[in-house]
Amino acid sequence: MQRKIDYLHGERRVAAELMSLIYIAIIAEIAIATGTIYVLFPELGALSHDVFTRPRGSWARAPLLLVITPVMTSLLGTFITRHLPYGYLSVIVTVAGALAIVLGLRSPIAPAISAGLLPLTLGVTSWWYPPGIVFGTVLLAILSIIWRRFAIVSSNAIVSSPDEDTSPGAESWWPVAGLMILVTIAVTVVELTHLRFVLFPPLVVIGFEMFVHTRQCPWADRIVSLPIVCVLTAAGGFLCQHYLGVGPVASLVAMAWGVLMLRAFDLHVPPALAVALLPQVMDSPTILYPLAVGIGTSLMTASFALYSRFARRPVVES
Repeated sequence: MQRKIDYLHGERRVAAELMSLIYIAIIAEIAIATGTIYVLFPELGALSHDVFTRPRGSWARAPLLLVITPVMTSLLGTFITRHLPYGYLSVIVTVAGALAIVLGLRSPIAPAISAGLLPLTLGVTSWWYPPGIVFGTVLLAILSIIWRRFAIVSSNAIVSSPDEDTSPGAESWWPVAGLMILVTIAVTVVELTHLRFVLFPPLVVIGFEMFVHTRQCPWADRIVSLPIVCVLTAAGGFLCQHYLGVGPVASLVAMAWGVLMLRAFDLHVPPALAVALLPQVMDSPTILYPLAVGIGTSLMTASFALYSRFARRPVVES
């Protein structure tokens, strides 16, 4: 059975989704105007959608960590990208380091893992990347604080209780080990196929929540729908970049397509919105991008199903 999500409902949810779209369009416009495209960090799509639609969610309730965690992982990812080529060592060190930061800070901001892996995946070596992360996350944190105070004024605004404590520090290290094995396998597939986006950065975020926070993860029991949604958002993002180019209009449409897919499948998986936005920062994406996303998500869900069987955790598609 699908886990209940503490969304806003009715007009407030629509308003929250519109705010996330406008926020992404503004960030994209700033990125284009300043010539610093990586201000448009794709996981800002995931973060903005979640903090606006779930003001009592774990991400919205941690505005300081919303800024600190991805900045720290982005610094790590940039440093490693400047000193190591893409491969087993660099990917494992980057992901393990990002996980250590998230776990060490006891931060709920899992998309920070993607902030660490993104430079290595795209070959970003500029030290302007972390300041770009700072700008986007600080703006989002401020907006989320304001929106949270407004959205919770009405007692009918929230449809369920706040998130349970999802502090990763309280979890077993076995799920983390399982995730690292998956990352290693994914790198092997990348090396064999030369499809680097089999291990697209949001995939590790998706896997982290599934493996480490299984009981709270809203897509852990939707392992059939999950790859379909990610492929569709990836395809939509690719088409937006192909026909609309790079900028606020393309970013807004790609984000809106992602939100529509989440609505259509009734699946709360914010990293899928990052998948839709990723082509905006890619160098000449092709139709192979959604194919690679499909391979990566299928590999991840299959690995999670095997892990769940080993751990005796039921996995059911609702």
